Amino acid sequence: MDAERLVRFGLRCVVRIGGLTVEPVYDGMGWEPAREFLDRPGDPDPWSCHPELHDERGNLDFTLGGFLVRTGERTILIDAGVGAVNSEKYRGGQFLESLRELGANPEDVTDVLFTHLHFDHVGWATQKGEIVFPNATHRVHAADWAYFIECADPNPGAWRKLSPLTDRLELFDADTTIATGVDTLHAPGHTPGSTIVVVSSDDQRMFVLGDVAHCTFELTDPTWEAVYDLDRTAARGVRERLAHQLTDQPDVIAGGHFSGLRFGRLVTVDQERRFAFL
Repeated sequence: MDAERLVRFGLRCVVRIGGLTVEPVYDGMGWEPAREFLDRPGDPDPWSCHPELHDERGNLDFTLGGFLVRTGERTILIDAGVGAVNSEKYRGGQFLESLRELGANPEDVTDVLFTHLHFDHVGWATQKGEIVFPNATHRVHAADWAYFIECADPNPGAWRKLSPLTDRLELFDADTTIATGVDTLHAPGHTPGSTIVVVSSDDQRMFVLGDVAHCTFELTDPTWEAVYDLDRTAARGVRERLAHQLTDQPDVIAGGHFSGLRFGRLVTVDQERRFAFL
């Protein structure tokens, strides 16, 4: 069942990490031509042996959204979807409705934590220049803010979307604790400040990857590389280390674009690494 039908039928996945809860916040869907988006260096046609990895049109389908973490005192959003976008490749618009279905209003959000600053992760940060989550502190790694906003030639779209946050912004330049049980790990490669969020409680952990991996098979076979990774060598290294660390461990994994924003684990089956959805 795809993400849109999951939402339509009200089937949402709630994962409890000890005393914390993590829930997906659905915003929409995106599509990218597989052969233009992911490749495998040294393999002239890596897709020829993997038709099952894309749809009949040759596209990869990406779920768009974010994750809601409740700590008791804090209501934390990890990423903010694509926004009110309706284009050939990306269609959003459902984030706030999805948030309300989870029992949270924009005013309830205390923290917005961006894994990175690509447009499909910051879409609901502002709308028409107005901050959407007015009571929240917005946080991102300083390297991404410098690359997208404070550089000599900032990205115009990113500047319009994010500059209103300046007075409610806190940057971090090292691994840090956002709230009890919510910590950041710097994982540069996809972007300079790309960040993994680790949610932990009572010896349980979840790794929220952002775009460290766009698809689960980038973790089962980290030799795949994404065209949008700014430093493809560094990004591949992050995936390889992470896959080695998390395989056959109880840690839960969430990706920013995994199908339906579903959670899973890396496991070994018949001597092969696989991603098992919960």
